[in-house]
Amino acid sequence: MIQTRSISLSSIIAEIIITINQMLIHSASQLLTLAGKPQSGSQLGQLGIIPNGAVLIRDEKITDVGETDEMAEKYPEEKRLSANNCVVMPGLIDPHTHLVWAGDRAAEFEMRLEGKSYMDIMAAGGGIQSTVNATRSASYSSLFAQSEQHALDMFYQGTTTAEAKSGYGLEISTELKQIEVLLKLNKKGPLEIFPTFLGAHAVPNEYKTRPDIYTNLVCDDMLPALKSWWAKNAHERPLPFVDVFCEKGAFNLPQTRRILESAKQLGFPLKIHADEFENLGGASLAAELDAVSADHLVKTSLKDIKALARSSTIAVSLPCTPFGLAESEYSPAQAMIEAGCVFALASDLNPGTAWCGNMQFTMALACRFMGLTPAQSIAASTINAAAAIGQQENIGSVEPGKQADLIILSVNDYRQIPYRFGNNLVATIIKKGKKYALRNLC
Repeated sequence: MIQTRSISLSSIIAEIIITINQMLIHSASQLLTLAGKPQSGSQLGQLGIIPNGAVLIRDEKITDVGETDEMAEKYPEEKRLSANNCVVMPGLIDPHTHLVWAGDRAAEFEMRLEGKSYMDIMAAGGGIQSTVNATRSASYSSLFAQSEQHALDMFYQGTTTAEAKSGYGLEISTELKQIEVLLKLNKKGPLEIFPTFLGAHAVPNEYKTRPDIYTNLVCDDMLPALKSWWAKNAHERPLPFVDVFCEKGAFNLPQTRRILESAKQLGFPLKIHADEFENLGGASLAAELDAVSADHLVKTSLKDIKALARSSTIAVSLPCTPFGLAESEYSPAQAMIEAGCVFALASDLNPGTAWCGNMQFTMALACRFMGLTPAQSIAASTINAAAAIGQQENIGSVEPGKQADLIILSVNDYRQIPYRFGNNLVATIIKKGKKYALRNLC
């Protein structure tokens, strides 16, 4: 088993966290506000830049934004935090991760280098099932410890909010164990987490020849059990998303429809894994059922792209996954943007194909392999990513009334963010009015 660092949250942040009740962050070289609605089509990349910008924070909320001299005169008594001529922008949002798992799949990485495909490995009992076996046998405490490290790694690379899925149990007790870990991680912080139930991530070995029976089990037993458990344990939160891996070797289109329709009838918001390896029509199904997002979208047809563009469903691309699989084909981002989709980016952090929760690197890949501009990659990782988890009214931009989730980067031009890769450019994170200082500013 891979050896991971054992670092507690308290030991990492004990000396760098400062609660900000009132604070004027000033002297930003560029304050990227991303103000307004999620951005679609040709509007993608509107950063709302305020040169020499400033932000006023009060009690975990953004109160005002403007130019530094004007804001300093307007709020002369506020405590000050200089951005030292660095870029200030919304915290990054990762709307597709598999944050909670046990073990690793380094051996499969080597197998892929020897010529085996992802689906070959999955058919041989590897892939998702390998992680399922490890996660089922893991204790709650060990699963939490491993997952906390993943969450901290994401946070200190600038991701202030993330969606995170179950899906490595494929039976209700382990699925709920993963959900419980996610809720505890969210409560402990600093990463804010929105959970997703992915009991339909794969057909487990015990149902390998009976996929329809397992589909029925998800619909008739697991989803009602989840709703009952949620009412007892997390009733103060909205219901989690329900997701399905619609793919050859996982769940076909009729099975996916049955699961998503059952979830919708129970009141769950919907997501879907679609068109990663083959086009089965999952993106159009997502649009039809008003899913919050359709994710992966590598093999998505123009017909499906147009269906997404006509709907409220966010198109989420995960470029770390084809990169991790050493594949040459990525989401047809330009076709999606031209069609008018609301286009977002996510990391797909997972142990099999993309052990990478770094949204800075995700943006770098999107620019190089999908032709996004730096500004488009930032919008896709902030306001549009917020829409992919239904949180665009609360986070994703720097506007009065929104949650004070900001990052200060050790660069003075936003184009540096995807231009540079392999290093963490985040110097300071502000999450819900708390400041986490990582390094000296630029």
